[in-house]
Amino acid sequence: MTPTPLVLASGNAGKLREFHQLLGPLGFDVRPQADFRVPEAEETGLTFVENALLKARQASRVSGRPALADDSGLEVDALHGQPGIHSARYAGEPKSDARNNAKLLEALSSVPEGSRTGRYWCVLVYLRHAEDPVPLIVQRCWEGEILAHPRGDGGFGYDPLFWLPDQGMSVAELSSEVKNRFSHRGRALQALVEALREAPDRRGAAE
Repeated sequence: MTPTPLVLASGNAGKLREFHQLLGPLGFDVRPQADFRVPEAEETGLTFVENALLKARQASRVSGRPALADDSGLEVDALHGQPGIHSARYAGEPKSDARNNAKLLEALSSVPEGSRTGRYWCVLVYLRHAEDPVPLIVQRCWEGEILAHPRGDGGFGYDPLFWLPDQGMSVAELSSEVKNRFSHRGRALQALVEALREAPDRRGAAE
């Protein structure tokens, strides 16, 4: 079976690896938008869903192929949902995981352990073509707590600060296999795959 071409509306190397690992064996030829000279979309939406749609539409329009976009971020209860849709640029430009993590720790410096709950959110949008009137949209979250000090060297983003009580370790200490199975992105991808399996006609080439 010929793999289904899929343009990933992202330039994040960490995300590309995860999408390859999860979607490659299921028959998708996932390629980064840079392969099609798709510029980074301006994320002007007020929600994860809006931003994912903006990115997917642009990638599909420029490439002429089906596109997949995700918008994800960290929601911290004690910070009234911040950093939220601004997670990637929480500490400003240029984007920096280290500075984002430092700003988060500073913002939570007066919040005691046990009150630092939060969750990772991931919204995925799959478009058959840029004008697809019925995009597939799924969203999943991953509950955890924010550590006072980073732990682990794996992952990216806020992973060294995101503690998983049921695993007894931070996300940055998980193997990629375990992370892909339990993460917000992994769960969202599995939900997307299930939706595509239920509607195989939606996996066709761009119109």
